[in-house]
Amino acid sequence: MPAPRNLLELEQDVARDLELTAHPRAPWLVPKACGGAPVLDCLIIGAGQGGLAIAHALRRDKVENILVVDRAPEGREGPWVTYARMRTLRSWKTQIGPDLRLPSLTYQAWHEAQFGAAHFEAMGWIPKEAWHDYLLWFRRVTGIPVRNGVTAGAITPARTDDGLPCLRIDSSDGPLLARKVVIATGQEGVGAWWMPEFVTALPRALRAHASEAIDFAALRGKVVAVLGAGASAFDNAATALEAGAAEVHLFCRRVEPMIIQPYRWLTFAGFLRHMHQMPDEWRWRFMSYILGLREGFPQDTYSRVLAFPNFTMHVGRSWHDARAEAGRAVVSTGQGDFAADFLICGTGARMDPGLAPELAACAHNIARWRDRYTPPPGETPPELAERLGGFPYLATDSSFLEAQPGETPWLRDIHLFAIGTSLSFGPAGSSINAMSIAAPRVAAGVTRGLFEADLPRLYEDLLAYDVPQVVLERERLVPPPPGRESPMARPSAGRAPRQSEAEA
Repeated sequence: MPAPRNLLELEQDVARDLELTAHPRAPWLVPKACGGAPVLDCLIIGAGQGGLAIAHALRRDKVENILVVDRAPEGREGPWVTYARMRTLRSWKTQIGPDLRLPSLTYQAWHEAQFGAAHFEAMGWIPKEAWHDYLLWFRRVTGIPVRNGVTAGAITPARTDDGLPCLRIDSSDGPLLARKVVIATGQEGVGAWWMPEFVTALPRALRAHASEAIDFAALRGKVVAVLGAGASAFDNAATALEAGAAEVHLFCRRVEPMIIQPYRWLTFAGFLRHMHQMPDEWRWRFMSYILGLREGFPQDTYSRVLAFPNFTMHVGRSWHDARAEAGRAVVSTGQGDFAADFLICGTGARMDPGLAPELAACAHNIARWRDRYTPPPGETPPELAERLGGFPYLATDSSFLEAQPGETPWLRDIHLFAIGTSLSFGPAGSSINAMSIAAPRVAAGVTRGLFEADLPRLYEDLLAYDVPQVVLERERLVPPPPGRESPMARPSAGRAPRQSEAEA
């Protein structure tokens, strides 16, 4: 078929593709209530690319009673037009994402419908603003229900009026009720953005984390120091330079900067689909190596800062302390003090469920990797082992597990789809390249739990099912011998099947 010539034609293709691939079509869930208030089948926290992918996967499985909430206003979800300061995505332009392998929903189809196939072919990488616009379009054409400006709070256990477990979620919009929750908070994950405590202690006018809103125009003519040598640190250094900073100094604690991006290597189906099924020692071995290397920076990001003669990169020079002095920040390094007008920390996030507001009532009993696995002596540097040990140790459906079984059994109804899944699953919850495999797996964990809890009700539905598919002509049937039981006899509703019935 010819490619769509415009967005309207593409949206017609999307509607047709969704209809053609809607099997199985039968609804299988019924509304629930708690204290008379409606209960969602699933609440998804986060309306970025991960949350949209999970919502799309659930709706494909006829889980329609869902809601996605995001604390950002509409059009500001995720990092793309907020704190992401690169010019383009770092993923290949041909990678698929929340489309979940439906061709008309891919980024490429969206791009070509507006700008043509030749434009897509000539493009090197996807501009981050274009990806953001695509996600907003994806949300609209799939009909995913999103409520913006809602901050989720603590999750606690509850019960539906018919006795099934559900969850109560505090929120800035009032309490929400759901049978399942998926935390899809991307790079922040289950923890918090992190920078050294001695930097946090400085006045806010002197420092910021790379994830924060930064007034780069105010840095014109200033000396800026950036901590970190990953892609985000370079992005912020480049943005400061482009805004007219007098000098930008980037500090890398390694003597040799990280120029290899291990996430490029692991983008193959075997790793993405099956890493979580491997023994713990292999999962730890692979992911501790990758996470220990940290994120590399691509050539175009490096070239962006090299275009400025007032950029300096300091290698093998870590920060040990900082103080405010005469309106400036003075950083103590192994090679002496360094004074700057403003500090930016490109130091990522630390995984600690105790820092996630949603998990305030249960973080103490969430199983961590340190609870389940100890690496062999000498295999992992102690500092790295301590940091990685804080990652949640997740079940195969990406739900939380209890450290002390029986204390918080409702943890099984909270699933994670964010960077905090990395040690258990690889790059499953925060990268585009794994989304088409990882999102359906998490959605399947949600539907499995919903199905299992509904087994008694579904069995009653089966027994009550009485829709004939044939109209018999009774006058042409020879009646059975007297006393013979009809082979269509059913077990009585309300009782469990006998062993022979279950086997049959």
